Amino acid sequence: MKAVLHTTYGGPEVLRFTDVETPSPADGDVLVRTHAVSLNARDWHLLRGDPYLARLGAPELGLRGPRVRIRGTDFAGTVDAVGPGVTDLAVGDEVFGEAPGAFAEYVVAPRDRVERKPATLTMGEAAALPLAANTALIGLREVAGVGAGQSVLINGASGGVGLFAVQLAAADGAEVTAVCSTRNVETVRSMGAHTVVDYTIEQPTGRYDVVFDLVGNRSLGELRRLLAPGGTLLLSGGGTSDGGSLFGPMGLVLRASALAPFVRERVVVLEAKPTAARLTVLRELADAGVLRPLVERTVPLAAAADAVRRMETEHTRAKIVLAV
Repeated sequence: MKAVLHTTYGGPEVLRFTDVETPSPADGDVLVRTHAVSLNARDWHLLRGDPYLARLGAPELGLRGPRVRIRGTDFAGTVDAVGPGVTDLAVGDEVFGEAPGAFAEYVVAPRDRVERKPATLTMGEAAALPLAANTALIGLREVAGVGAGQSVLINGASGGVGLFAVQLAAADGAEVTAVCSTRNVETVRSMGAHTVVDYTIEQPTGRYDVVFDLVGNRSLGELRRLLAPGGTLLLSGGGTSDGGSLFGPMGLVLRASALAPFVRERVVVLEAKPTAARLTVLRELADAGVLRPLVERTVPLAAAADAVRRMETEHTRAKIVLAV
């Protein structure tokens, strides 16, 4: 099969579009013939092995080079084969999910990381859902319990996670304030934000029940000052794409984790673990029209390196999808 191979740390130029062996499903696995895969910010972090500290903890990474040598996690496609123990999916079923090694014509995923594709979405739109929408779901519903009458600030509202967070918080009845750049103001507003702060002109003020930071460009003190008493600070991702950093966005994460037990606010570093149950919720939300993936552009799988470069340098709104 064709795949986007990653054997050494570096920028997008180290990626190679080449032939590799097609995987086979083991017990409890599903082999998916991918039709579309999507990019996430974590892809360039893993590509560069950055920050260096992540190489000690991320299962995909090693100190000298990546352990998982095909990038990508989010996919949509059709079931090509199932391993022993998988009885509720069959060859030909349309599915979406999240598993390492997705930038390829075939990907093997555990059954609990695969779900039937939302009927209302294209393959490209479905591939844009898993990691980003799951992060928004876990942060806003499972951790913060956002509901009617609450105020939510989303920093980084025009990115993949941010746009899903805006939609979900608005659908759950919260008053949503979104922070983004000038060119994304109308897009973010169209997704349900009640107030949009253009950070090139002004900075967010006020107090919010929930602050969802997806950028990592503000200090912990700044973020806490935006919280109402007893509010919840959610931290996920962020950092620049220059590479070569020791801590990167993990510096903020480490400080937050150390401080969390000693402050009255809730400070939570999100771990967006995919499960079949969460993917089912995402499918239902998409089919109900609550979550609408926004795909900025679709390019061939062979152009993955250029797509990663564009994501790094142009601060792409929403998602880039690779057609397989």
